Amino acid sequence: MKLGKRQAAVGAAVVALLTVAACGTDNNSDTGTTSASASASTISCAKGSITGSGSSAQKNAVDEWVKAYQAACSGATINYQSTGSSTGRQQFISKQVSFAGSDSALKEQQKTDADKRCAPGTAVDLPMAAGPVTLMYNISGVKDLQLSASTLAKIFSGKITKWDDAAIKAENSGASLPSATIATVHRSDGSGTTDNFTKFLIGAAAADWTYKGGSDWTAPGGQGAKGSDGVTSTVKSTENSIGYAELSYAENAGLSTVKVKNAAGEYIAPSTDAASLGLSTAKIAAGEDLKLTFDYTTATKGAYPVYLVTYEIACTSGLPADQAALVKSFLTYTASADAQNKIAALGYSPLPDSVATAVRTQIGKLS
Repeated sequence: MKLGKRQAAVGAAVVALLTVAACGTDNNSDTGTTSASASASTISCAKGSITGSGSSAQKNAVDEWVKAYQAACSGATINYQSTGSSTGRQQFISKQVSFAGSDSALKEQQKTDADKRCAPGTAVDLPMAAGPVTLMYNISGVKDLQLSASTLAKIFSGKITKWDDAAIKAENSGASLPSATIATVHRSDGSGTTDNFTKFLIGAAAADWTYKGGSDWTAPGGQGAKGSDGVTSTVKSTENSIGYAELSYAENAGLSTVKVKNAAGEYIAPSTDAASLGLSTAKIAAGEDLKLTFDYTTATKGAYPVYLVTYEIACTSGLPADQAALVKSFLTYTASADAQNKIAALGYSPLPDSVATAVRTQIGKLS
C-alpha cells in the first residue's frame, strides 16, 4: 500500500474536522512536533501495568501498537481486551480498566458517568484510527456484488430473503445469483461497529430501515456473533451469508466485500482512501471532545459510504499515578507518526498530521 497517497487522502478528508478543535485548545503552538516523528526506539517509556478494553474494530491496530511499545519499554505491560465498545465504555466508567476503545463517542449520560469516574478530571474521546466498515459475504461464484443502502436495509431487516431477489438482480446484471436464503450475521454484543453501520442505514435509507440505531442490534432475525472476529468467522463458515466488520477482518479472512452505492450514485469498493473521502463530510462537535458526526447524503465522488472512527476514552486526570503515566505514554505513542504508519497495512487510515496534532494536544493535557 502507498502510505503517502493514503495519508494525503485522509488529510484532505479530515483536515477540516479537527482544525476547529486544534484552534480552540490552549497552548496550541506547542504541538509536540518531536513526538509526531517518534519511533518505537525513541518512545518516552513509562513503567507499570494497565488494562484497556472495548472496540474489536481497533483490536488489530492496538495489538500492533502494544507489541511495538512493549518491545521498546521492558517495564511496561499493556493488556487490551476486545470486549466490544459497549462493554469497554461500561468497564471504563466502573473503573475496571484504565482506558477504553470505542467506535462511538460517549453519549450524554455515559459522558456524565465517565466524568464522575475521572474526577477531579473529565473523560475525553480521542480519535485514533479510521477506516471502512465492509459488508463481507460468502456466496459461491459471486465476486463483485453491488448493493445500495436501500437493498442492504431490506436484507438486514428481513424484507429481502433470497439472493436472487429482483432488487439484488437489478443491481447485479449478469451475476449468477443463487436462489438461496440469505443468512445475515450481526453483532450479538454491544458494538460501535453496529452503531456506525446502522447510522449509515438510517442516514442513507431511512424509508427502508425503521429500527433504532445504537450499539445494540435491534432488527429481527439474523444470527448474532460476538466481536468482529466472531462475525467474520461465522460469515466464512456459513454459505450464502453476509455480515459487517472492519476491512482488516475481511482481508485477513479472504472474504469478498460488497461494492456499496454512495450518494453520488457510484458503487465503490471498500478501501481506506475511499472511506477517507466519505469522512470528508463529517462535522466535529463543539467542546473539548474530538467526536465526529457524519453526513451520508452528500454526494462525494469516489467516496465509500460506510465508515467509522475509533476513539480512545481516557481521563484528563483522576487515575492512580502509575496508571496515568503509562496511559499517557502509550497514547502519546499511538498518536505518533510511527504508530500510525504501522497500522496502514492492516486496513486502517492513519491520522494525518493535522488530526494527530489535535489528538496529541489533548493527550498532552492528561495527568
